[in-house]
Amino acid sequence: MQPIPQRDFPPAPTTRRRLLAAVVGVAIVLATVPAQADSIPVRGASLQIADGEVLLSADFDFALTPTLEEALDKGIPLYFTIEFELSRARFLWFPEKVAQWSITYRVSYSSLTRQYRVASGPLGQAFDSLGDVQRFIGRVASRPILRADDLAKGTQYDAAIRERLDVNELPKPFQVNALASSEWQLSSDWHRFTFTP
Repeated sequence: MQPIPQRDFPPAPTTRRRLLAAVVGVAIVLATVPAQADSIPVRGASLQIADGEVLLSADFDFALTPTLEEALDKGIPLYFTIEFELSRARFLWFPEKVAQWSITYRVSYSSLTRQYRVASGPLGQAFDSLGDVQRFIGRVASRPILRADDLAKGTQYDAAIRERLDVNELPKPFQVNALASSEWQLSSDWHRFTFTP
């Protein structure tokens, strides 16, 4: 009877260690790669009370990337959403969400009229330049959020606001581009501030 040739396999624990080291190495590399999405700086945001309403004002330093400008010029509409949250901290419990508000702008360009159109719901407005569009959608001016009576006087509330390109509203082929390219990603971080009525 002939002896069965034996192959040298590393012991199982060594193989597992090497695999674990490779996984950890990849995770470290991915964690150290900076986010490539372009950001929208927040210049400021505030809440004030007037005529019994809590009014939100915010200013974003909004500018499209060259790729987004090109897409807009080719007739692809872009959707931008501004989101706002107001919450109150609770002892030994999750914060209570007091108010939530958002607005989505649909921005499009007509090569026939050479005008940009910004619409929110059924309402729309035409602009002659992209700069005017960027200033318009980068600003929230005295927008009513909730009634002042709904807030407890003297209590501190935590507010957060952000603006982002809503890639889910893009046509399907461009959604794939948005996942693969930083030129299709445009958003601000959550800008947090406090408010005491």
